[in-house]
Amino acid sequence: MANVTFLNPEFFWLFLLLPLAVAWYFYKRKEEKATLKISSLKGFKASASIIPKLKPLLLVLRLLALSSLIIALARPRSVDVSNKSNNSDGIDIVIASDVSASMLAADLKPSRMEALKKVAASFVSERVNDRIGVVVYAAEAYTKTPVTSDKAMVLQSIDDIKFDPVLEDGTGIGMGLATAVNRLKESKAKSKVVILMTDGVNNAGFIEPVMASEIAADLGIKVYTIGIGTNGNAMFPYAYAPNGELLFKMMPVKIDEKLLQEIAKKTGGKYFRAKDNSALERIYEEINKLEKSKVEELKHVNYDEKFRFFAGLAGLLLLIEIVLQNTIFRSFI
Repeated sequence: MANVTFLNPEFFWLFLLLPLAVAWYFYKRKEEKATLKISSLKGFKASASIIPKLKPLLLVLRLLALSSLIIALARPRSVDVSNKSNNSDGIDIVIASDVSASMLAADLKPSRMEALKKVAASFVSERVNDRIGVVVYAAEAYTKTPVTSDKAMVLQSIDDIKFDPVLEDGTGIGMGLATAVNRLKESKAKSKVVILMTDGVNNAGFIEPVMASEIAADLGIKVYTIGIGTNGNAMFPYAYAPNGELLFKMMPVKIDEKLLQEIAKKTGGKYFRAKDNSALERIYEEINKLEKSKVEELKHVNYDEKFRFFAGLAGLLLLIEIVLQNTIFRSFI
């Protein structure tokens, strides 16, 4: 029987008494045998009855009855455990990613954008109890995925992030942050978080980053900012080749770290700098630890008692023994 437990397993020690019961049976049986010496068996008709040979069957029935009774006393029962998670303190998160042409720089491998997508997807997979949305921005910003608990949709949205030449190029940090904040303003979650990633300085858009951060702070939205890129120079795209492919050359890395630090500080978040792939992974791991969801697990346990079957079996076996003892084996006891 699967998932069977015993409430009183100490009763199994009674099985040690069964060998003693067997020994006592054969001892008493030997004492009960009478001996009669006669000079000849002539004149006695030999009996071919098999009934005397079946007498040990009574012992077997009694031992089976005692075994069933011991099992019944041990209280066997099957256990069905069901768990239900109640996300009482869920977190709503919006990932706001810079998708300007500079995110194609190859200082992170294979590029800043691809490294970001890989780490962000891993982060989303671990946030099983939270709702997550995705915003992308360059000079303009738009929502790729609203805040949702559908992780498959979010992961697909992250996988689809790419440099879009249709979008006006530039880095509108204020636009990206404001769009992310707008996705969270109606949220009823206990905690609301924006993870804002950029590799440049604010040079586009009509919303100032400081104003967007003040709105976030007023709404109780925490912003973690991540500056992506190495110190010094990196291979940046600067023009299109005749065949439509981007051309790259070494250019200085410019990230407005002061602005990103100010945004994080104003909203109660934290600023990080990702200079390589491993640093970016560590940043997401730290954010994952900083933002924990409180999940209550409700456990329901159902017991199905099985002792009745063994108690009934013990009674039936004892009844059969008594009937046989007082009928078929009566003259042999």
